[in-house]
Amino acid sequence: MQRFSQIGLLFLSLILLGGCGYNSLQVKEEAVFKAWGDIESTLQRRGDLIPNLVETVKGYAKHEAETLEAVINARAKATSVQLSTDDLSNPAAMAQFQQVQGNLGSALSKLMLVVERYPDLKANQNFLDLQNQLEGTENRINVARQRYNKAVEIFNGSIRKFPASLTNSIILHLERKEYFKADEAAKAVPKVKF
Repeated sequence: MQRFSQIGLLFLSLILLGGCGYNSLQVKEEAVFKAWGDIESTLQRRGDLIPNLVETVKGYAKHEAETLEAVINARAKATSVQLSTDDLSNPAAMAQFQQVQGNLGSALSKLMLVVERYPDLKANQNFLDLQNQLEGTENRINVARQRYNKAVEIFNGSIRKFPASLTNSIILHLERKEYFKADEAAKAVPKVKF
């Protein structure tokens, strides 16, 4: 009889643990980590394309060294700041990461303005291919950021809902993850002058 009560207690414990959110919280946290990995992968792709783009532009725009150096320096800073999955709960680390990525985007925008001054460069097939790849990569980065933010939304909501919130506070102690936010410069309304 005691054996049956132990088996029954074990079975009941497994049912309760299954419904408490223990497994689902961990799966949702892994989804956040995967989405973050997708962002890092796409940022790496952008970082890999930039040297080729700079070298192509360099051949046409030798006297635009300041802009080219700004892109090179921004890329170096952007690739030097790394976030681990532990840092996804750290607002300061996320802000620093987003700032250097924003600076790189700004430098790339300036580089594209330089390109507008060189019609021959815009017609160069290698440059056009690189520009298309970079534009596609920027779109991928945007999609990856949106997917990351969606995964964070689901995860953060899950650790706050009952009964998973109880499981998290007693057993797991998972921390809320930070959203990928817009760069402060992107919030300003652009001025159009003719």
